[in-house]
Amino acid sequence: MAGIETSVRDELRRRLVARGASAGFRDEEVFARVHEVFARAADRRDLDVLLVPELLADEEAWKPAVALRITSHRPVIGPLIVFAKRWLILPLVRWLFEYTDENFRRQDYVNRVVMACLEELAVENARLRRDLDAARPGTAR
Repeated sequence: MAGIETSVRDELRRRLVARGASAGFRDEEVFARVHEVFARAADRRDLDVLLVPELLADEEAWKPAVALRITSHRPVIGPLIVFAKRWLILPLVRWLFEYTDENFRRQDYVNRVVMACLEELAVENARLRRDLDAARPGTAR
């Protein structure tokens, strides 16, 4: 099984390099390590448990808004405008809302995978920094 995974990964690396991917991918070991970090992040089942979203004060600031709210700020003719939007315009553009809704869901998933990749890299960087600091004399923390 490991041999099959290696050959699939090598073929992927060759295709990416042929299409102009990072020059660092020419090195098989570098590509294998990058692939491992990204695969680990993409395989996470807990994409809702990430550090970056917890650090952001407002979830609405980074998450795509998918709810459609039809309102009007006009007090007198506002109800008429809302009625026209709901019963005349919305049925005409519902396909656009449904199309963008699916794209927002996909983008949210990609955002979470990218955040998981970033988190994996940050953890790896922290471990390497800790090990490097421990290996240097006089830098114990």
